[in-house]
Amino acid sequence: MSSEVLRTALQTALRARTRMVERVREQGVRDEKVLAAMMAVPRHLFVEEALASRAYEDTALPLGLQQTISQPFVVARMIELLRAGRELGKTLEVGTGCGYQAAVLSHVATEVYSVERLRPLLDRARNNLRHLRLPNVRLKHADGSVGLREAAPYDTIIVAAAAPKIPPALVEQLGEGGRMVLPVGAAEQVLVLIERTSRGIRETRLSPVRFVPLLPGTE
Repeated sequence: MSSEVLRTALQTALRARTRMVERVREQGVRDEKVLAAMMAVPRHLFVEEALASRAYEDTALPLGLQQTISQPFVVARMIELLRAGRELGKTLEVGTGCGYQAAVLSHVATEVYSVERLRPLLDRARNNLRHLRLPNVRLKHADGSVGLREAAPYDTIIVAAAAPKIPPALVEQLGEGGRMVLPVGAAEQVLVLIERTSRGIRETRLSPVRFVPLLPGTE
């Protein structure tokens, strides 16, 4: 690819990313740090080459292995809910997928521990993230439904798959003052915000969502 063609391709991707971020803003996300993180991460590097032209659409896209890369608005909204007047600190991401959300989180969290149950998907995420050289992201092949005790407690937990009910292990690994956001349900799913306060666990049910199911074990 010539330098001129490469420059044109980069400019096209940048314009598309700018439009994506503006759409997310128009949909109600107001946290400028979250929007800047979305702007900083080239989403087209995380999707299949055949889908690169659709990378900046506000939609989930297939990754193979019955998994998807989440809709940009949903990624931004979940992170905004977790920030809301605080820093993310040490963050656990359950469901690495292609690595896109971990890359966005790297711009707003102190540390990001991301677990993925599917080895082929984790290998793909490692390859995607390698080019971005993000020193605060650590990936692990593990069963996300039981969290990652070795690095607990976490200030923040974000779950990118729908659990049939709130996993007790994840609640246990949430530090004092911590927050977790996750989709809960099967046929009908809802986004849930969990907060550990001095008075105990507070649960807030938010908007309807659609995610792949959170499955136990590793493959």
